[in-house]
Amino acid sequence: MASPSQRPSHRRSLRKRRVLVVSAAAVVAGAGAGFFVMNANASGTDLYHQTLADKDGWASSGSGTTGGAKADAAHTFTVSTRAQLVKALGSASDTTPRIIRVSGTIDANTDDSGKKLTCADYASGTGYSLSAYLKAFDPATYGRSKLPSGTQEKARAAAQTKQAKNVTFKVPANTTIVGVPGTKAGITGGMLQIQGVDNVIVRNLTFSATEDCFPQWDPTDGDDGNWNSEYDSVTLRGATHVWADHNTFTDAPHFDSANPKYFGREYQIHDGALDITKGSDLVTVERNQFTNHDKTMLIGSSDTDSIGKLHVSIHHNVWKGIVQRAPLARIGQVHLYNNLYDTATVNGYALQYSVNSRAKAQVVAEDNYWKIPVGQKVSKLLSGDGTGSVAGSGNLVNGTATDLVAAYNAENSKKIKTTVNWTPTLTAGLETSAKDLPTSLATTTGAGVLD
Repeated sequence: MASPSQRPSHRRSLRKRRVLVVSAAAVVAGAGAGFFVMNANASGTDLYHQTLADKDGWASSGSGTTGGAKADAAHTFTVSTRAQLVKALGSASDTTPRIIRVSGTIDANTDDSGKKLTCADYASGTGYSLSAYLKAFDPATYGRSKLPSGTQEKARAAAQTKQAKNVTFKVPANTTIVGVPGTKAGITGGMLQIQGVDNVIVRNLTFSATEDCFPQWDPTDGDDGNWNSEYDSVTLRGATHVWADHNTFTDAPHFDSANPKYFGREYQIHDGALDITKGSDLVTVERNQFTNHDKTMLIGSSDTDSIGKLHVSIHHNVWKGIVQRAPLARIGQVHLYNNLYDTATVNGYALQYSVNSRAKAQVVAEDNYWKIPVGQKVSKLLSGDGTGSVAGSGNLVNGTATDLVAAYNAENSKKIKTTVNWTPTLTAGLETSAKDLPTSLATTTGAGVLD
């Protein structure tokens, strides 16, 4: 979960190797260990064994990112339920290469038999109730100077622990998780936790409705307090060599605009979409769609996250209906190129900013495209704390070359620096003009494109 210092109170032309032709065999149904279907393109590669291309961002450096490409038949799975996914993942400490093919949408809020679980099911037996929690920590009586403690806070934590055990999927090293084309593959209500492991690929999946039943009230967070939730749709914590490609992230069907307010603050049930924290390193995020979300991508969990790590490439993604953190970057070296930002308000998600560079982050942003509505200030596209940098050129706003840093600095006292101490070299697919991105990325990003 985000710390108070970072909260608001304070995704090249599609390469031929990815134009997949589904063979007749690909429609054969099957499940379980050993089932594998080739989904080949003209060059003979397949979706499930595909590895990250050379020089395709930071995740291609060193040993590169191959995921489960070396998996044998016994470690190749097709899963369509939560229980099957858990079994396929196995132990988080098992480094045996594995390929997990997700067929259809997996509901994380189900038990091992597939029965739907609700927030009430998780709360059962803990003694937690929202009404009792609100009564116990009403600022009018509890005050605003200390974190909740006591019977109801313990009960809330116990209920949250029950949900976490069910919805958190721990991903081992050397794993590829891919949505099966044509099945509307995805995970709803769950979190892929990639923690302390190396060499993971996540592709062609829709992540939706990642929701915390039991947000915690923190009266000390900001001037007015905040409700803070757990669970990112995908979270990287001390992970290395991770490739996230052609996924879709959304809060749908429950948007933040439907959240009630308690103690005058939004009862926030969503956390991050794809967060990269706690010394994670060598990550490439490409051709994803991020939509209908507030705190979207955090790079670095705090201003004291790991120096010398947090090397991230973010390219050819679409960000639409995003409030903030696209990304928020701390400390690391981040290459942000050929992304499309559509900043019009969608389903109540109104822009706060797109890119935040802070805690001495070294961001190179080049050849990105911003679509902004009439009346919106260019100065709102960036944010920072006065220590971060944003370098680069070729960024367009509504088709016009624009110096984003100059626009921001003209209206803010904490200036964004314009020089960085590194030069990107892992830039496969970099387009030196952003003008065609609104058209090209509309059909080459997100889950389902690899059908």
